[in-house]
Amino acid sequence: MDQIQGETHDNEIIKRILDGNINEFELLLKRYQGFVFGIVTRHIPHEMAEEIAHDVFIKVYNSLPTFKSKTPFKHWLSKITVRTCYDYWREQYNSRETAMSSLTEKHDKWLETVITSRSDEFFEKEEFIKETRETLNWALGKLSAKERMVLSMVYLEGFSVRETATLLGWSVVNVKVRSYRARKKLRKHLVKLLEQREEIGRGGGNKI
Repeated sequence: MDQIQGETHDNEIIKRILDGNINEFELLLKRYQGFVFGIVTRHIPHEMAEEIAHDVFIKVYNSLPTFKSKTPFKHWLSKITVRTCYDYWREQYNSRETAMSSLTEKHDKWLETVITSRSDEFFEKEEFIKETRETLNWALGKLSAKERMVLSMVYLEGFSVRETATLLGWSVVNVKVRSYRARKKLRKHLVKLLEQREEIGRGGGNKI
């Protein structure tokens, strides 16, 4: 949230905390908990969002001595939040893959639409939002943590390449290369999924 006129400036609160008034940290917590939770819920499963947001503020508190007042606190907080989400996927996402057998015929239709580049009209239909999310989560689970984060930020959330680079602590070139490669890998997994589902439909294989 933007600084409201008359409120204590973030930098002043941080100075008090570093001077030993640790209870002042609650002011930052109340001021930015909604902002942090908003970022986390865009990247992390809902059931884990509260725990990850808690981890973010622990990291923020422990890192306050490294905060440079020339940088807006909100921007610094954003970087820590995004990198905490990335750390979560790096450690956890491999164990959370969705089995292909759990994907329905509606998921198949979504896949066909995406792969044949006829998705604009399809995405406008609200009844397919759930299938879209579940199928994407399955496919994203096949990527590395870095690939998942860069795709989510650049293509799903609309961050610019430069903004993504800043938040993740990468170079602009690194973001461009990783996002391009990740998009190709994502499409490859979606094509493979559709082919395997078609084979199962023809009775040519067992469900996975």
